[in-house]
Amino acid sequence: MSVKKTLVLGASDNPSRYSYLAIRRLSAHQHPVVAIGRKPGEVSGVPISTGQQPEEGIDTVTLYLNPQNQKPYYDYILGLKPKRIIFNPGTENDELIAKAKQAGIQPVLGCTLVMLSTGEY
Repeated sequence: MSVKKTLVLGASDNPSRYSYLAIRRLSAHQHPVVAIGRKPGEVSGVPISTGQQPEEGIDTVTLYLNPQNQKPYYDYILGLKPKRIIFNPGTENDELIAKAKQAGIQPVLGCTLVMLSTGEY
C-alpha cells in the first residue's frame, strides 16, 4: 500500500462529523494527515489548524466543505498541486472540478471513508 499524504479540508474534532472519522481512518491506515478546519482542535494526535499553511508533498485533498465554503480555498488547494481532490458527498463543485482539471489534478467524486474501507484509496 502506498502512503498518501492527505489534507482534510473542513476538519472537525466533533466525533459525529465525517471529517473526524476520515482523520481517524486515514491515520489508522498510516496515511500522514494535515487537517484544516474552522476552529483549532485535535483528532487522533492530528492537530487541526485554521490557517492555510504551505505544505509539501500533499497527494490528496479530501473536502468536507460545501461548495460555497470552498471558494476561499481554491488558490490554496490548487497551489498544493495534489494528485487528486476527493469531493465527498455534498461537496460536489463544478467550478472547482473544472479548475482542478485545468491544473492537471484528478477530481474524484467519492467518499473517503468508503474508499478506505474498500481499498480504493
